[in-house]
Amino acid sequence: MRSADIARKTKETDISVSVNLDGTGAYDVETGIGFLDHMLEGFSKHSLIDLKVRCKGDLHIDGHHTTEDVGIVMGQAVAKALGDMTGITRYGHSYIPMDETLTRAALDVSMRPYLIWKVDFSRDKLGEMDTELFKEWFHAFAMNAGLTLHVENIYGENNHHIVESCFKALARALKMAIAPDPRQAGQTPSTKGVLGG
Repeated sequence: MRSADIARKTKETDISVSVNLDGTGAYDVETGIGFLDHMLEGFSKHSLIDLKVRCKGDLHIDGHHTTEDVGIVMGQAVAKALGDMTGITRYGHSYIPMDETLTRAALDVSMRPYLIWKVDFSRDKLGEMDTELFKEWFHAFAMNAGLTLHVENIYGENNHHIVESCFKALARALKMAIAPDPRQAGQTPSTKGVLGG
């Protein structure tokens, strides 16, 4: 099984994350931010990555450090669980409709991290979470998981649907990209012979 445990403690957050890339989508998430928990649960369910997250953050200030740092540690855990990435599919993509909303994600598990984020919100908050923090989570996750990640909300009106479709699109694209490709068994999916750089 491709699994990893990562812990990270700073003056702002104390986080532990466990992932199993070959799981069933079982989740146990407690970040202190209800809406973020909801998004990460959906990510786990639709990627089939088993996910456990515990975070104690400085929420008396705001949700920024918690959101960003959870993205960092989750990304690190995914990268560690992937190991040398031998035999993976490497590329993944997904379109997710939610009622009036349509979002797509495309990614490359390349260890050349990059984020394109074409998502706008008409509200400042969803629950207690600032909508500007969603980009921070996706950026932190992509940088630390080593993903070239493009996320675009093609259209939509309901802010909850927009962001939820972003997390689900990422989940489905990642599920595709990290899946073993039987024709790539024992091989790195790159003409260079390595991923990254």
